[in-house]
Amino acid sequence: MPHRTPVLAALAAAGLLGTLLLPGTASGDVPPPRPGWSLKWSDDFNGAAGSGPSAKNWQVDLGHNYPGGPADWGTGEIQEYTNSRDNLSLDGSGNLRITPRKNAAGKWTSARIETRRSNFKAPAGGTLAIEGRIRMPDVTGDAALGYWPAFWALGSPYRGNYQNWPSIGEFDVMENVNGINAVWGVLHCGVNPGGDCNETQGLGASRACPGAACQAAFHTYRFEWDRSVTPNQLRWYVDGQRFHTLSQDRFSTKTWNDMTSHQGYFILLNVAMGGGFPDGVAGRATPTAATRPGHSMLVDYVGVWTRP
Repeated sequence: MPHRTPVLAALAAAGLLGTLLLPGTASGDVPPPRPGWSLKWSDDFNGAAGSGPSAKNWQVDLGHNYPGGPADWGTGEIQEYTNSRDNLSLDGSGNLRITPRKNAAGKWTSARIETRRSNFKAPAGGTLAIEGRIRMPDVTGDAALGYWPAFWALGSPYRGNYQNWPSIGEFDVMENVNGINAVWGVLHCGVNPGGDCNETQGLGASRACPGAACQAAFHTYRFEWDRSVTPNQLRWYVDGQRFHTLSQDRFSTKTWNDMTSHQGYFILLNVAMGGGFPDGVAGRATPTAATRPGHSMLVDYVGVWTRP
């Protein structure tokens, strides 16, 4: 999410997509591998209500920036990330719960976690898939202004450096702002500003969630990095429906190599409040006095698969 501003044109496109009201179930196990795929890593967030996510799998980000990194996580978001169980916990029904809160003084807090592993990468001649089943915070309209849930991955060289974005690559598997019924899939790469990825906007697409609205039900968000085809491809899906594709041949050799030749990626989950993306879409600073705290993003599972 560093230095993010929105792809504003995608908002209008997303609003043109109709939806049907279909129920979403609350929990489920990590699905078995599809034929030809192997599960490499997963977390289904089973555990006692009020406990934290697995310390073996995840590390918790704290404060307003990485040590020595850009202020406000590089995005202008206003919340402080904590490890408080008020912000970050399991719900006891097989889900991770990330909940933004606001205290009496008007201070916002939330949570952001990232995988300890940072080597998720498509094998040579194969494909990587990163998938999560998530229900966005169940809040819409003015009460949702400033909410920015995200499921994404950053190139491993970012750790300990914090100044090399976006060259190391960022795959935004799912982003949403302001309670809009839309999922954004975005790639960040190259140089900032401009470059092959049109930074700071990135190369993105969006669509409405199939069936029930993104905020009303669980949906499956998936990203694939395919090295088995020529040119290589990056693909984004929601509930199995592809909505964004980028091919290697649209990038310079340097840009592509910078984001694909390192050891791999780590995965992040967070709910930010305010910042460049929600502010840009809303056309004003967010959150506002109307924004209602306490609405959680629920994550049923996250899995990483490869083929062959």
